Amino acid sequence: MENAIDTRTALADELAAGLAGFYGGDTIYRHGLGIRYTSGVRYLAETAGAYWLIDAIASYQPSFRRNCRLQEFQLWELKVDLEQRSCVLTCREDSGDSDLPVVTQKIEYTDFPLDYMKLYLEDGVLLLPSEH
Repeated sequence: MENAIDTRTALADELAAGLAGFYGGDTIYRHGLGIRYTSGVRYLAETAGAYWLIDAIASYQPSFRRNCRLQEFQLWELKVDLEQRSCVLTCREDSGDSDLPVVTQKIEYTDFPLDYMKLYLEDGVLLLPSEH
Protein backbone atom coordinates (compact mmCIF):
# COMPACT_ATOMS: atom_id res chain seq x y z
CA MET A 1 0.00 0.00 0.00
CA GLU A 2 2.85 2.42 0.77
CA ASN A 3 4.29 1.90 -2.70
CA ALA A 4 0.93 2.85 -4.27
CA ILE A 5 0.77 5.97 -2.09
CA ASP A 6 4.36 6.89 -3.03
CA THR A 7 3.57 6.41 -6.73
CA ARG A 8 0.40 8.52 -6.45
CA THR A 9 2.30 11.25 -4.58
CA ALA A 10 5.07 11.30 -7.20
CA LEU A 11 2.48 11.51 -10.00
CA ALA A 12 0.62 14.29 -8.17
CA ASP A 13 3.87 16.25 -7.78
CA GLU A 14 4.79 15.74 -11.45
CA LEU A 15 1.30 16.71 -12.57
CA ALA A 16 1.15 19.86 -10.41
CA ALA A 17 4.58 20.96 -11.63
CA GLY A 18 3.67 20.30 -15.26
CA LEU A 19 0.32 22.09 -15.05
CA ALA A 20 2.02 25.18 -13.63
CA GLY A 21 3.81 25.63 -16.96
CA PHE A 22 0.70 26.20 -19.09
CA TYR A 23 -0.30 29.78 -19.92
CA GLY A 24 -2.61 30.80 -22.73
CA GLY A 25 -4.08 28.06 -24.88
CA ASP A 26 -2.21 28.26 -28.17
CA THR A 27 -3.01 24.77 -29.44
CA ILE A 28 -6.63 23.60 -29.43
CA TYR A 29 -7.74 19.97 -29.75
CA ARG A 30 -11.19 18.72 -30.67
CA HIS A 31 -13.08 16.15 -28.61
CA GLY A 32 -15.37 13.66 -30.34
CA LEU A 33 -18.40 15.07 -28.50
CA GLY A 34 -17.83 18.57 -29.88
CA ILE A 35 -15.98 20.56 -27.25
CA ARG A 36 -12.44 21.74 -27.76
CA TYR A 37 -9.62 21.74 -25.21
CA THR A 38 -6.22 23.28 -24.72
CA SER A 39 -2.71 21.83 -24.45
CA GLY A 40 -2.87 22.11 -20.66
CA VAL A 41 -6.04 20.02 -20.50
CA ARG A 42 -4.49 17.52 -22.88
CA TYR A 43 -1.43 17.29 -20.61
CA LEU A 44 -3.74 16.76 -17.62
CA ALA A 45 -5.65 13.99 -19.40
CA GLU A 46 -2.51 12.22 -20.64
CA THR A 47 -0.45 12.49 -17.45
CA ALA A 48 -3.28 11.62 -15.04
CA GLY A 49 -5.02 9.13 -17.34
CA ALA A 50 -8.06 11.38 -17.15
CA TYR A 51 -9.58 11.57 -20.60
CA TRP A 52 -12.70 10.41 -18.73
CA LEU A 53 -12.86 13.90 -17.20
CA ILE A 54 -13.05 15.55 -20.63
CA ASP A 55 -15.65 12.93 -21.64
CA ALA A 56 -17.77 13.69 -18.55
CA ILE A 57 -17.70 17.45 -19.12
CA ALA A 58 -18.44 17.06 -22.83
CA SER A 59 -21.39 14.76 -22.10
CA TYR A 60 -23.25 17.53 -20.26
CA GLN A 61 -22.97 20.13 -23.01
CA PRO A 62 -26.12 19.18 -24.98
CA SER A 63 -28.27 19.80 -21.89
CA PHE A 64 -26.76 23.29 -21.48
CA ARG A 65 -27.66 24.57 -24.96
CA ARG A 66 -30.64 26.61 -23.75
CA ASN A 67 -28.77 28.40 -20.98
CA CYS A 68 -26.79 31.29 -22.49
CA ARG A 69 -24.77 31.82 -19.31
CA LEU A 70 -23.57 28.20 -19.50
CA GLN A 71 -22.78 28.62 -23.20
CA GLU A 72 -20.36 31.43 -22.41
CA PHE A 73 -18.69 30.11 -19.25
CA GLN A 74 -18.71 27.08 -16.94
CA LEU A 75 -16.67 26.46 -13.79
CA TRP A 76 -15.92 22.75 -13.36
CA GLU A 77 -14.45 21.39 -10.12
CA LEU A 78 -13.28 17.91 -9.29
CA LYS A 79 -12.96 17.20 -5.56
CA VAL A 80 -11.23 13.91 -4.83
CA ASP A 81 -11.27 11.94 -1.60
CA LEU A 82 -7.84 10.34 -1.92
CA GLU A 83 -8.47 7.87 0.92
CA GLN A 84 -11.82 6.65 -0.41
CA ARG A 85 -10.62 6.87 -4.04
CA SER A 86 -13.87 8.59 -5.05
CA CYS A 87 -14.69 12.07 -6.28
CA VAL A 88 -17.41 14.58 -7.02
CA LEU A 89 -17.52 16.57 -10.25
CA THR A 90 -19.50 19.81 -10.17
CA CYS A 91 -20.32 22.58 -12.63
CA ARG A 92 -21.35 26.11 -11.73
CA GLU A 93 -22.41 29.14 -13.71
CA ASP A 94 -20.28 32.26 -13.58
CA SER A 95 -22.91 34.17 -11.71
CA GLY A 96 -23.35 35.74 -8.31
CA ASP A 97 -26.99 34.60 -8.25
CA SER A 98 -26.35 31.21 -6.72
CA ASP A 99 -23.55 29.04 -5.49
CA LEU A 100 -25.61 25.94 -6.24
CA PRO A 101 -24.04 23.69 -8.86
CA VAL A 102 -25.97 22.95 -12.04
CA VAL A 103 -24.24 19.53 -12.13
CA THR A 104 -23.14 17.28 -9.30
CA GLN A 105 -21.84 13.89 -10.37
CA LYS A 106 -20.53 11.43 -7.80
CA ILE A 107 -17.89 9.08 -9.14
CA GLU A 108 -17.47 5.92 -7.11
CA TYR A 109 -13.86 5.19 -8.06
CA THR A 110 -11.00 7.24 -9.40
CA ASP A 111 -7.23 7.03 -9.45
CA PHE A 112 -6.94 10.78 -10.16
CA PRO A 113 -3.78 11.82 -8.30
CA LEU A 114 -4.76 15.34 -7.16
CA ASP A 115 -7.31 16.10 -4.47
CA TYR A 116 -8.70 19.09 -6.39
CA MET A 117 -8.84 20.30 -9.96
CA LYS A 118 -10.53 23.36 -11.44
CA LEU A 119 -11.26 23.78 -15.15
CA TYR A 120 -13.10 26.41 -17.15
CA LEU A 121 -15.21 25.83 -20.22
CA GLU A 122 -15.32 29.13 -22.05
CA ASP A 123 -17.07 29.52 -25.41
CA GLY A 124 -16.78 25.77 -26.03
CA VAL A 125 -13.10 25.47 -25.06
CA LEU A 126 -12.05 23.56 -21.93
CA LEU A 127 -9.00 25.13 -20.30
CA LEU A 128 -6.93 25.38 -17.16
CA PRO A 129 -7.40 28.55 -15.09
CA SER A 130 -3.81 29.55 -15.97
CA GLU A 131 -4.71 29.36 -19.67
CA HIS A 132 -7.60 31.84 -19.26
